[in-house]
Amino acid sequence: MFTVPVKPEIIRHCKQQLEKYNFGKRGIADGTPEQQLTGIIGQSVVLDLFNMPWVDGKDGFDEGIDLVYHGLSIDVKTMGRTTGVRYYYVNNFIGLQKDYHVDTYIFGSLNKKTNEFTVIGWLPKNELLKRASFYEKGSVRKRSDGTTFETFADLYEIENRKLFWVSSFDDLTKQLDRYILKKVKRTGG
Repeated sequence: MFTVPVKPEIIRHCKQQLEKYNFGKRGIADGTPEQQLTGIIGQSVVLDLFNMPWVDGKDGFDEGIDLVYHGLSIDVKTMGRTTGVRYYYVNNFIGLQKDYHVDTYIFGSLNKKTNEFTVIGWLPKNELLKRASFYEKGSVRKRSDGTTFETFADLYEIENRKLFWVSSFDDLTKQLDRYILKKVKRTGG
């Protein structure tokens, strides 16, 4: 894992984007405005790491593709927290998103108290669906702090310890590059 400070200008930009555009386009399980803000901040931080433009909602729904890196479509999944990352924390993945044409997921945690973003790791889509626990809509889930919530849609949960961890941005890109090479060799193109 590695942690970077969230630039104040990213937070301002994302708040402005949320005021202008609706980032919940599924019609169900769209997330609250606060959850949407958390997601677009995480996405913008990762885009910034890749030297790409921050989130811009003017083009509408991105079909789950937050960025493309050397032909690899990536969705950034961000959990909002008030603490640092723990190995036993889980990342939520709404079942409605499993059919999006995304190759890979990068998982991160936004610490809302310190305005720091931690890139935890990543997984190819097929590995996520194998490694995650599945809970049907209406299941009651218990958080590590003892509180509970009822799922409002089918839900996958993946523990941080089950991700391909990264130690730096350089490590992340090297791992993604190796995955891309393996994928190209398997498909022959």
